[in-house]
Amino acid sequence: MATLHVVSHSPFSDGRLNSCLRVLGSQDGLLLCGDAVHGLQKGSAAWDKLQQAATNGQLYALQEDASARAIQLDPQVKPVDYPGFVQLSLDFDKVNTWL
Repeated sequence: MATLHVVSHSPFSDGRLNSCLRVLGSQDGLLLCGDAVHGLQKGSAAWDKLQQAATNGQLYALQEDASARAIQLDPQVKPVDYPGFVQLSLDFDKVNTWL
């Protein structure tokens, strides 16, 4: 059963992203929003871990949050808008928000 994992907390001040990555399955998707998009900064430890997660082609970022933080998305990261976020939640069997 494929799960969409949604992380919104900064990986630099919180351990939720690392916890999520430990349980991320090969069919799962990962959507970064809010301060979690800071993890997409190239050269960071978080980006190194996220690149491994991106190999299954299901790494997403909320475009509005990345733009607000002046983060350029790598081609491995699929940008989504709010309607795309809703569609992702329908495309996966479950949604797990890492509050």
